[in-house]
Amino acid sequence: MDWILILTALGILAVLGAVFGVILGVAGKKFAVEVDERVERIRDQLGGANCGACGFAGCDAFAEAVVSGEARPDACTPGGAKTAAEIGRIMGVEVDTSAVPMVARVLCLGSNGVVGERYEYHGVRSCRVAAGLAGGPKQCRFSCIGLGDCALVCSANGIRIEDGLAKIEREKCIGCGMCINACPRNVIELVPADIKVEVCCRNTDVGKAAMSVCMRACVGCKRCERECPQEAIKVIDGYARIDHDKCTRCGICVERCPRLCIKFV
Repeated sequence: MDWILILTALGILAVLGAVFGVILGVAGKKFAVEVDERVERIRDQLGGANCGACGFAGCDAFAEAVVSGEARPDACTPGGAKTAAEIGRIMGVEVDTSAVPMVARVLCLGSNGVVGERYEYHGVRSCRVAAGLAGGPKQCRFSCIGLGDCALVCSANGIRIEDGLAKIEREKCIGCGMCINACPRNVIELVPADIKVEVCCRNTDVGKAAMSVCMRACVGCKRCERECPQEAIKVIDGYARIDHDKCTRCGICVERCPRLCIKFV
């Protein structure tokens, strides 16, 4: 009679399964949280990089924040004007799409052999760790340490380390700013993508002090400032800065800089 007991047990299990299935189905419908369909539509417009540039924990969180009014439709920096326009259309609001896309740039030319070395570093390959050891292996306190913390966080795979210096591939950069947060020396900044002339140094030391640590450091000599026909470049706090609204990209500052720290992009 064992087979009767087995069939009875199976029958009881089947009935219980059906009962619990009905209960769960009813509970699921009763307690279901309605999701605004705009969240999914906005999510489909995003790149999925989950870079955090918008200030939220990933693309899903950003989409929900836009619908709830906690985030601006144009806050997805990697998506640019096109994504902002699509999100604005979904939300039924006007979005300014005239802003120039931003890209990251490295404010340093201190590659191996160009910047002086304080000591030979053999520790953990981390700029943040190295910076805490007697100021880092490079003599210039404004230099890129070049151990790749920025490259590790770049979701676009747009940063490489060459000769101890971070190099950003502008065509890959999505302007998320994660590399800026990762750099312990504040050597990286976001600039408009249409900028064509850059001062690649922010050493505030002047004269001999700057020259003693790096062969490409701006020494604040003001030659670029004196010879710029548009008065678009000024030396402030020891290093040259360009007013890109005035700059005509004539290249005179690039040619006249004795330290070769101003260059065309």
